[in-house]
Amino acid sequence: MAKLKYKVEADPKNTARAMGRTLRISRKHAIELCRELSGMKLDAAVAYLNRVIALETPVPFKVHNKDLPHRKGKIGTHSGRFPQKASLEILQVLDNAKKNAEQKGLNTEKLRIKHISSNRGFTIKRYMPRAFGRASPKNQETIHIQVILEEFY
Repeated sequence: MAKLKYKVEADPKNTARAMGRTLRISRKHAIELCRELSGMKLDAAVAYLNRVIALETPVPFKVHNKDLPHRKGKIGTHSGRFPQKASLEILQVLDNAKKNAEQKGLNTEKLRIKHISSNRGFTIKRYMPRAFGRASPKNQETIHIQVILEEFY
């Protein structure tokens, strides 16, 4: 497996980072969640993801919103969804980044998400047997998530 580099250079003194690799989540859900979480404080982001998992707050889909209904709540005029599986995976990556910050001695009360992005991973190729000796492809795409937390003052 190739070594992945972070897209953004960060000062190692006041930042902590984590990466989730080969996550089996939807690419579109990961893109919309990363766009929504970028710049949030860590505690607010964790609370937001927990509300999404509990089906209380929808994530506004601004790009991938074809044939999506509007949702009740304070998400503006955009369509939305509740990407629970992607929220759980991103929550685990944020938890790893928080633990890395604790290990470095950073104040976890004053952390914000400086950078979060999703990249396309490799495709797991499988085949489903069909009638008359044929086979159909059944591919599973994977996603890489990068998170950089920054201590603000």
